[in-house]
Amino acid sequence: MGLAPTTGLACACGCGVYDVGTSSMFPKGSGGTVFLENDYQDQNHNWSGTSQAPAANNPDHDIRTDFFTAGLQEMFNRSWGIQVEVPYVSRHFQTTGGATGSDIVSLNWSGLGDIRVEGIYTGFSPDLSTGVTFGLKLPTGDYTHNDSFGDVDRDSEIGTGSTDVLLGGFHRGNLAEHWTWFGQAEADLPVFSRNQYRPGWELDSAAGIYYNGWSLDRLRITPVAQAKFSSRASDRGDNSAHPLASGFQRVLLAPGIEFHLHPVMIYADVERPVYQHFNGNQLASSAQYKLTVSYMF
Repeated sequence: MGLAPTTGLACACGCGVYDVGTSSMFPKGSGGTVFLENDYQDQNHNWSGTSQAPAANNPDHDIRTDFFTAGLQEMFNRSWGIQVEVPYVSRHFQTTGGATGSDIVSLNWSGLGDIRVEGIYTGFSPDLSTGVTFGLKLPTGDYTHNDSFGDVDRDSEIGTGSTDVLLGGFHRGNLAEHWTWFGQAEADLPVFSRNQYRPGWELDSAAGIYYNGWSLDRLRITPVAQAKFSSRASDRGDNSAHPLASGFQRVLLAPGIEFHLHPVMIYADVERPVYQHFNGNQLASSAQYKLTVSYMF
């Protein structure tokens, strides 16, 4: 996320890492939450193995992406609930191609992303501290966008074209007064693919602590310290699949902060890699950003 200097790929974003680690979204009781989320990353460094590689080794130069997600979490009772996420994705892609094959081409497009629908079960303990999630990522995002020269690879598309099974779990526990630790993991497993292209499976996890002892009148301020691990397997298939230049492992530190003035909650973090290993030559980002505004009812 170099076996040969000519083997390059823009790298699937591994955007499932945005769906773990926001401990404020763990269910705490029956009721509902609506939220709007913006995630941003700029993949503008060529990376091979565990270090930055020469830009000349990769025909792709930049992938800049904004993910805007509208979501709903509804807990029907203390044990069962559902969560739906509907993303809209805006992408800038710069690569080498065009009519001569050596032109610098810049493409911009936007559209609906892959919708995620998940069930939630939290009936393991009275305080809802442990839960599991299960559901599907639907092939609603466009996976066919291209220019007349075919410059957009399948894993640079907004959608994967696949139907994926989502399986995850979370737990939180008390460390000391006002201190809480949490852990979360989710696997994204493609099961139905299209047009002879299957994206690699992805595993995303997070672990962290937060302090909930600060407040200004009714406003509660919660700093969060967390680390995230993300692993994606290589793509497979014959349609623009690059098994030697796809797949990665990353460890990111993601300090964040949450402001809670009931019923409104605002959460933000910055995710910076401290370790990453990419197969082949792929574009990587130096930081990822997340902002979530939610309303509880």
